[in-house]
Amino acid sequence: MRRWIAIAVIFAAVACPAVAQVRFDTETGPVELQTVADGLDHPWSLTFLPDGQMLVTERKGALRVVSEDGQLSAPIAGLPEVSAVGQGGLLDVVLHPDFTRNRLVYLSFAEPREEGNATAVMRGRLSVDDARLDDVEVIFRQQPAYDGGYHFGSRLVFDRTGALFVTTGDRNALRNLVQQGSNFIGKVIRIADDGSVPPGNPKVEGWLPEIWSMGHRNLQGATLHPATGQLWTVEHGARGGDELNHPEGGKNYGWPVISYGREYSFLPIGDGLTEKPGLEQPVHYWDPSIAPSGLAFYTGDVIPAWKGNVFVGALAGMHVARLTMKDGQVVGEEQLFEDFARFRDVRMGPDGFLYLVTDEDSPNGRVLKVVPVS
Repeated sequence: MRRWIAIAVIFAAVACPAVAQVRFDTETGPVELQTVADGLDHPWSLTFLPDGQMLVTERKGALRVVSEDGQLSAPIAGLPEVSAVGQGGLLDVVLHPDFTRNRLVYLSFAEPREEGNATAVMRGRLSVDDARLDDVEVIFRQQPAYDGGYHFGSRLVFDRTGALFVTTGDRNALRNLVQQGSNFIGKVIRIADDGSVPPGNPKVEGWLPEIWSMGHRNLQGATLHPATGQLWTVEHGARGGDELNHPEGGKNYGWPVISYGREYSFLPIGDGLTEKPGLEQPVHYWDPSIAPSGLAFYTGDVIPAWKGNVFVGALAGMHVARLTMKDGQVVGEEQLFEDFARFRDVRMGPDGFLYLVTDEDSPNGRVLKVVPVS
C-alpha cells in the first residue's frame, strides 16, 4: 500500500474522525486530504456557488450551504419530501448554467409514489439569502416506480447546449425492463432545463424521446470531457463488471445481456456473455468491483502531473481511482487514499483543486480537498 501517515495523525484520526489533514504518498508525489467541512450525514453530492460557498446534499433529505470557512448552514427550506430508503433519498445537485442570472438549482431524489418510489428531478430558485428554494417543480419522473431501495442512479450533468443529462438505475429488481425503450429504467435521459425534449436527442424506434442511451445498471458518476464536451459515466456492476463509458446517443450498453461481472451468487449474468453484436463495450471495467460513485476529469494546474487524468470514487473499494488516459483509453490506474473512507463524489473545484465527498453518517460525513505537499 503506497500510503504513509504520521503516528500523530493516525491517533488523531482514531480519536476524532474529522481530522484536519492526512498525508498520503502517490506516484506523482505526496498529497494531503484537508477537511473542508464535516458533521454531515451521508453527504451525496456537492456543487460550487459563484461566491465561493458550496451546496451539499445529505441523503436523508437536507440541502446545506457550506461556507468558505467550512461552516454548515441549517437545511435549506422548500425541498419536497424524499424517500430516504436504502440507497434512496436526496442525491445529486447542480446549478443551472445561467445560475448567476436565474439562481436555479437542480436536484435529483428518490420520490415517494403510491407504487413505491422512483428517481425524480426537481428545480427551484435559491433565495438571495441562500435559506430556501422557491418556485419548486418536478421536471422529470422516472417511470415505472418500484417499492424498493436500490439503484436510483441520479447523477445530473448539463451539456454545452444547456440540456440536462439524468442517469437512472435498473432498481435492481427491474432489470428485465432495461432493454425496453418504453420506460426510464437503466437509461441515460436527456431533457431541456424545463423537462421538455430538447433538440438533438436520438430518434430510435420504440424509444421514449427523452432517452439518450440504454443498457445501464446503476450510473452514479457522470461528467463532461473538458475538451470534447462528451458525456462520460461510471456505473456499478454486480460482483465485478463496474464500467467506465462515454454513452453516445442512440446506443445500447448491454446490461443485462452482456456484463464482465457475475451475480452476487457467483452465477453467470444471463447467458454469461461479455460481448454481442449491436451492444457497446465499456471503455474500461473493474473486476473485482470497486462500486464507483463520482467522476471527474482533472483540469486544474495545482497538480500538473494529473492534468487530463480521470478520478473515480470507490465505495466498496474505499479509495479514489486515478486513471491515466491516452487517445480515449485507460492506460494506467492508481488507487489513492486506500481504506480511508467510502468516497461518494469527486468534483473539480473552480480553484483548481480536487474535492471529495465521503459516504459516512453524522458526524463523520466530510468534504475533503486534495492538496499537494511541497
